[in-house]
Amino acid sequence: MDIIDPAVSDYLLEHCTPADDVLRDLAAETRDAFPDAAGMQISHDEGELLTMLVRLTGARLAVEVGVFTGYSSICVARGLPKDGRLIACDVSEEFTDVARRYWARAGVDDLIELNLGPALEALRALDRDPVVDFAFVDADKISYPKYYDELVPRLRPGGLMVIDNVLRAGRVLHPEHEWDVAVSDLNDRIVTDDRVESVMLPVRDGVTLVRKR
Repeated sequence: MDIIDPAVSDYLLEHCTPADDVLRDLAAETRDAFPDAAGMQISHDEGELLTMLVRLTGARLAVEVGVFTGYSSICVARGLPKDGRLIACDVSEEFTDVARRYWARAGVDDLIELNLGPALEALRALDRDPVVDFAFVDADKISYPKYYDELVPRLRPGGLMVIDNVLRAGRVLHPEHEWDVAVSDLNDRIVTDDRVESVMLPVRDGVTLVRKR
């Protein structure tokens, strides 16, 4: 659920770099093939934000928790250099089969390493040294605190984590469902974590930028 007026939303989309044919086709196929889940796909303006943040941080190694059909993966990978790498984690073979096709169409498939299975296992298998430059978290909300705990130590100083859906359509104000409680608790933890600095932005359903000190 967006937290802005639909007319303002349309205006925002009209005033960022437009989607190319690959992203437009991917968004359309996702809506047609998975109408009940299509809301999990990020909006185009958020995708452009991801690409820009990856470029601004000079990221070479990126991690994505939650691939869905690959829109955000393409946006992150497009911000990486030619010798960069994106480790993409998801549990759904059905969704990521679509992602693989569009990664190839976008010409970024050689940059992406898909880990098909529980994301926590993939994260725990990463080197414990702070080597991750950029991370995007947009998966099952109940595990957000665990993803955060695994990723922060692995972020390099100056590395950036982007966490999606931190407002939960406003339900974090009075959380009741366990997913909303998990996100609300993480939001509170981040602002008291002296390892990082953060800012929460009213982008779509809320995005928090977490920079490792």
